[in-house]
Amino acid sequence: MSRKKIITIVGARPQIIKASAISRAIGLFFKEEIEEIIVHTGQHYDQNMSQIFFEELGIPKPSYNINVGSGRHGQQTAKMIDGIEEILIKEKPDSVILYGDTNSTIAGALAASKIHIPIVHIEAGLRSFNKKMPEEINRIACDHMSSLLFSPTKQGIKNLQKEGFKLKQEGKATMDAPNMYHCGDIMLDNSMYFGERENRGNQLLTSLKLEANKYILCTIHRDSNTDIELNLIGILEALLSCQEETQMKIVLPLHPRTRGKIEQLRDQNFVNLFINNPNIIILPPAGFNDIITLEKNTKLIITDSGGLQKEAYFFEKPCVILREQTEWVEIVDNGNAILTGADNAKIKNAISLLLAKNDFTYPTLFGDGKAGKFICSKILSDL
Repeated sequence: MSRKKIITIVGARPQIIKASAISRAIGLFFKEEIEEIIVHTGQHYDQNMSQIFFEELGIPKPSYNINVGSGRHGQQTAKMIDGIEEILIKEKPDSVILYGDTNSTIAGALAASKIHIPIVHIEAGLRSFNKKMPEEINRIACDHMSSLLFSPTKQGIKNLQKEGFKLKQEGKATMDAPNMYHCGDIMLDNSMYFGERENRGNQLLTSLKLEANKYILCTIHRDSNTDIELNLIGILEALLSCQEETQMKIVLPLHPRTRGKIEQLRDQNFVNLFINNPNIIILPPAGFNDIITLEKNTKLIITDSGGLQKEAYFFEKPCVILREQTEWVEIVDNGNAILTGADNAKIKNAISLLLAKNDFTYPTLFGDGKAGKFICSKILSDL
């Protein structure tokens, strides 16, 4: 019996990390049944933003790199569609795996669906209900082109049902009659696996002069926070105020683009005050092992990243979400996180509330850490 050939398409760091769980599951349980080919679109093209993740996560190097680089949404997506289609025609895979909601996701979906290659969408059903977010458009469109949809949460399944998807299907899955499953979160697989393997935490904390549970971890990267000066200043002022009031250091791994936006602010006195503050530790983008270490040992996470919101929950850390909406409504509803947007007063209030709270609970919302194995088994049985 010949192996099923799947093409995994990644382009952004979170997708590379998620892909490691599927690659690991194939290697451990399905290497005689599944052949995986990895395509990197080059959406994140910096060495620190991409290649390091393949190396430290033990993922096979991509067989193809489209090297699309940065650009306008339409320009970037068009280049990806062209490059992906060429690869799909050459390789003739049995299915394509797509992750999340980036331009790489929508490009892969359009390229595959047009030439009738079944799409497997991991992280299906997530909705912010804000179509001004490019990610919302990408994830909705991808869901409706997919044959297999894997939702990390029960809420994701409910969202799909409201859009007309049926929970149970008979026979093989197709784009017209897709199958959907609540499989748990693929990132929980990784957080559990790499959290257990992580063994350089003390070294990292020592090098940064940090004490466990005595610092705050923050990440900022969304356009709505970085490209609107008022929003960016509001967040940075809240961080300065938080640091002064709590006397805890703030660790801030910065995407190069975000750092550039900070340095370009008109009030250069404020920029210098922030960047030169000895208690605000600005780092280059952190590798996955390092970010896991920082998450496991922090007191509080402040972020606009969807991934870090969940990882905060996985490691039982409270989280301030620098967005107006979140796809991960469960952690907000359960009291583990607070939505603030870029509002300075809301951010400061949320920090105070979460640091004072001591009755957090962490029910099992995101599965059992075996989503990768489940997904692979359904690819074999349903397509």
